[in-house]
Amino acid sequence: MYRRRLLTAPRIALGTSAALLSVGAYYTLRPSPLLTESSSTPVTRRRPGPLWSPPSRSQMLDHLRTSGIYLTRTEEGGPESGPVPSAQSGKSRNIDEVGDDEDVFDLLIVGGGATGAGTALDAASRGLKVACVERDDFAAGTSSKSTKLVHGGVRYLQKAIFELDYEQYKLVREALRERKIFLETAPHLSFPLPILLPVYKWWQLPYFFAGTKLYDILAGSQNMEGSYIMSKKGAAEAFPMLKTDGLVGGVVYYDGQHNDSRMNIALAMTAVQHGAIVANHTEVTKLHKKADPSKGGKERIVGARLKDMMTGEEWDVKCRGVINATGPFCDGLRKLDEPSVQEIVAPSAGVHITLPNYYGPKNLGLLDPATSDGRVIFFLPWQGNVIAGTTDSPTTVSQNPIPPEKEIQWILDEVRNYLSPDVKVRRGDVLSAWSGIRPLVRDPDAKNTESLVRNHMINTSEGGLLTIAGGKWTTYRAMAEETIDAAIKEFNLGRYVNGPSQTDHIKLIGAHAWTKTMYIKLIQQFGLEMEVAKHLAESYGDRAWTVASMAKPTGQSWPLHGIRLSPSYPYIEAEARYAVRCEYALNAVDFIARRTRLSFLNVQMSLEALPRVLDIMGEELGWDLKRKEQEFDQAVYFLRSMGLPEVTGIKLADVIRNHGSTQPLGLSQTDAQLFGRAQFTPDEVANLRKQFEQFDFDHDQKITRADLLEAMKNMGYEASSDRADGILREVDFGRKGEIDFQDYLDIAAGMKELQLDSAFTHLAQMHTTRDIAKGDKAIGPRGGEESVERDNRRKISVERSGGGT
Repeated sequence: MYRRRLLTAPRIALGTSAALLSVGAYYTLRPSPLLTESSSTPVTRRRPGPLWSPPSRSQMLDHLRTSGIYLTRTEEGGPESGPVPSAQSGKSRNIDEVGDDEDVFDLLIVGGGATGAGTALDAASRGLKVACVERDDFAAGTSSKSTKLVHGGVRYLQKAIFELDYEQYKLVREALRERKIFLETAPHLSFPLPILLPVYKWWQLPYFFAGTKLYDILAGSQNMEGSYIMSKKGAAEAFPMLKTDGLVGGVVYYDGQHNDSRMNIALAMTAVQHGAIVANHTEVTKLHKKADPSKGGKERIVGARLKDMMTGEEWDVKCRGVINATGPFCDGLRKLDEPSVQEIVAPSAGVHITLPNYYGPKNLGLLDPATSDGRVIFFLPWQGNVIAGTTDSPTTVSQNPIPPEKEIQWILDEVRNYLSPDVKVRRGDVLSAWSGIRPLVRDPDAKNTESLVRNHMINTSEGGLLTIAGGKWTTYRAMAEETIDAAIKEFNLGRYVNGPSQTDHIKLIGAHAWTKTMYIKLIQQFGLEMEVAKHLAESYGDRAWTVASMAKPTGQSWPLHGIRLSPSYPYIEAEARYAVRCEYALNAVDFIARRTRLSFLNVQMSLEALPRVLDIMGEELGWDLKRKEQEFDQAVYFLRSMGLPEVTGIKLADVIRNHGSTQPLGLSQTDAQLFGRAQFTPDEVANLRKQFEQFDFDHDQKITRADLLEAMKNMGYEASSDRADGILREVDFGRKGEIDFQDYLDIAAGMKELQLDSAFTHLAQMHTTRDIAKGDKAIGPRGGEESVERDNRRKISVERSGGGT
């Protein structure tokens, strides 16, 4: 029944020259001794071979159709996925024809997020025959929309102390332990990050410091770096954008940060390396049940109906147990098991925004523990930009929720509170915005059904559906271990297990030969830009050699290889090929959102890069023009959930035609100009438009000498052509002899940002002390008391006129 796994030559998706480059790189970087050379080393500790590539998706689907009969169990490590005979390829076994004693999947895991992929790895590495299916893509939901932190939870510790909450205390202890494992098993994707707590009251300094020191103590041997106090001068130097008025100092503590969706992909691919069968874009549409004599004749789940979302094909798969790891969508699968079941998910939306890198230092985050409404907000460097968040508000479960404008504005308002007045926090600086759904859950077995589970919950229904829900990214591994322990007991799988969980020491794909200076060898061998080489090393680990080997020459003296998809970000064209060949990317969104993070960093750049992404993926997957246009439309729809303006109505041909233009894509000329007005919110722009129209007495869409003369008369000033010309010259920077709405916005921006004031702004009543967004005191005949002609005419002072008249 068992056989020892051999390190056979894998299927190779690369050309000979690319393969040789990868082999050379592999042996250049190999550790000593080479793990794969020792037959006594357990498979779970071995590094994948230099040319290892995963089975194709079609091969994965063949194993699903045949319910895993062509997987071979091994004495140690995961099962071996042998080839499905050609006579069976593309055909499915009828679930009624599969006998109870046949060797089928031990587990079918539904959900390919952090929990689902982590559970698949844990199960496969213990020797179980496991299948993992995901309706959308790996990390398509909450797992790609996190705060990007690997943390124990400072705020949970505070609650544990002040409310004497032992459950919160245990959650912090567990998370701190898992944080260390997290950073050791995927060092290329995660790293320590110092986080500053600015202090503006003297009594808070010892209070915060004591809390962070307790945090360090709880971490024990798993601690990263010790927390410390920073002086006012030190805080200002380390975080120059910080507001210094009233600043006392700061406390710095350490947590981890990671690239969440890349981590999720690495988990899925590591599970594949250990023998798991995984398939994204594959949905469970039905659960099959059969009477189980060992459970008193109760109906128990014995399989499921699957649907390939790419083709619409459906088939049945048989298994010994089903695990529901679908996060906020878990109630949907629970209702397939039991339609009348009570919902347990209490979804909460967490909105984040991405800002340019000048909003914060490169290697220091910031935590505001006391926002205006008591929520905690993070301000963190990430992937070359800065992310800020998060909100916490009730929501409904949906696949790609659109972040509400009011939540974006709340984050911006809070950011303004702790940044220097010199840093103008502007709505137009938001490069992307997204909303992630936290799967807070209620335990259906709890007496009080109103209370939410603080960490995670495992529940098994009468029909045998084992649901794992709740938790957070940092504790995914511990959740997976606990879930498989429960599944082994529930589904009587002990005879198939090779041993206990080993995921606390299994390095993920890419981690085995990664070093902090690996990027230098990438530069030397492939002639990559330093920024590109660092990005590849930190996103793919030692698999970066395979990605780089796919890079085409640039045709320039430097860099030699690595054509960028966007000039502002280090993503290169070769990554799209690698994503399709080696990471199961099946559509454009899979690539721009999760194989790379472009859509999280900049939606406009994502839109501009789409045509080239579609060309490359089309070459790999055989797309025609019609399919590319469909992919483009789906990507634009997704980008709206990432902050792309709703007015966007753009087609693939428009982007190709617009290549090289500076105008934001998908917007009219007027809307594009407004989109670029970073100083104003939509409400402010609307009110400025009203002011402009009231100033434009002759309604010709421009303010001229005639309009200025009329405004002066209505406001009780002496009017003359010379005076009007002088006022116009002060603000007519283009010397056009008139002011259009875009010029008007420039003048308003000067008022708002630089506190400028002039005769023109006085006539427009754009007073520096007035909130533009309120739109009060409009000028002209409908402007109220100030528009009534004065009996006593006044002269505009020299100061008001800027000295010009």
